[in-house]
Amino acid sequence: MKKRIPVLPLLILAFVLLATSSYIYSALHTLFPSNGIPHFFWVLTVAIFAGFGLAISRRHKNAEGKLLLYAAHALLILVVAELVTILFLIPGDLYSTIVSQPRSYNWTLFSAVIFVLTVLLFLYGMIIGKYRYTVKKVTLEFDDLPPLFDGFKIVQISDVHAGSFKNKTAVKRGISLINAQHADLFVFTGDLVNNKAEEIKPWIPEFSKIKAPYGQYSILGNHDYGDYISWPTPEEKAQNLQELKEAHRHLGFELLLDRHVAIKNQDEQLILGGVENWGVGFGERGDLAKTFQHVPEQAFKILLSHDPSHWETQVKKSYPIVHLTLSGHTHGMQFGLEAFGIKWSPVKYRYAHWAGLKEENGRKLYINRGFGFIGFSGRIGIWPEITVLELKRRNKK
Repeated sequence: MKKRIPVLPLLILAFVLLATSSYIYSALHTLFPSNGIPHFFWVLTVAIFAGFGLAISRRHKNAEGKLLLYAAHALLILVVAELVTILFLIPGDLYSTIVSQPRSYNWTLFSAVIFVLTVLLFLYGMIIGKYRYTVKKVTLEFDDLPPLFDGFKIVQISDVHAGSFKNKTAVKRGISLINAQHADLFVFTGDLVNNKAEEIKPWIPEFSKIKAPYGQYSILGNHDYGDYISWPTPEEKAQNLQELKEAHRHLGFELLLDRHVAIKNQDEQLILGGVENWGVGFGERGDLAKTFQHVPEQAFKILLSHDPSHWETQVKKSYPIVHLTLSGHTHGMQFGLEAFGIKWSPVKYRYAHWAGLKEENGRKLYINRGFGFIGFSGRIGIWPEITVLELKRRNKK
């Protein structure tokens, strides 16, 4: 069925782009008053928007959506670069207006450099940043960790989104980095694919190489249920989910869907549970009570739950206590800054805690930044993460 073209959003976008591009054009005319660079900028802007409009109109014919993907990314880079540049241009123009002077050439040149740097930053994120796998090592102390699990290491990854991968060499490098951590236990916290089970099939030979002495365990994320695309019949959607569950088995991952297993070391154990996806606004499927049914209250419990809003809403308030929850989902929005003591991403306006460790009332949550990417085919400042969590027994004095 042919999809309706969103005319009103396109008109609004065209108006915004016209306004921002006109302002940038005037700045370029200040720098290059007698050559064709400002005109070339206009031609490029029109071409990018026209390409995006064409891609929208033809998206029902383009099964892979490549034209739409390229056009949308070009438009995203252009709009963001223009908005960032305008933030620098406006103060200089206001000052020039107040003091009744022509627009500052040097300040305009500086703003143009900002435009170029913004474009280059996006290109870096799309070519290199999305495969810049980073190992985050975290030590977690607990009073009641079973003594034989002191120093126990867990490797966590999340949000693979296999349908977005193109660079097999880079992904293999990431998988090698996972195995290089020599963890005791491996866990995957959901979103193996974007929409369809077939997306992971080419990658099974690679991801099945992930091994840990105490096993590999996984859960599903919101994208794994196939909720974001249309299916010819409910039966085909159900079949896709079944195929995805089979893919986990072929990967060597044991799915924990509202159930738990005991990870044993001699006569001591910790309980590892996993829930179906539970997230505010993303489907509340998981059953925490069922997951830890028949588990002794005093048992040391770790929970795999894809969406961190589950921890905020239920897990941190639950009784008996869940000592550690491992989540993903946010990706850190694949854009932000984590340097110089600054930790910021636009996703903070949706999730107060969106990456790393949080502790409340003796209960810990760790949010992995994701191994893959979706939507924006890149990462800027929020790099793909491999988490190494070392459990330590706190010495009581």
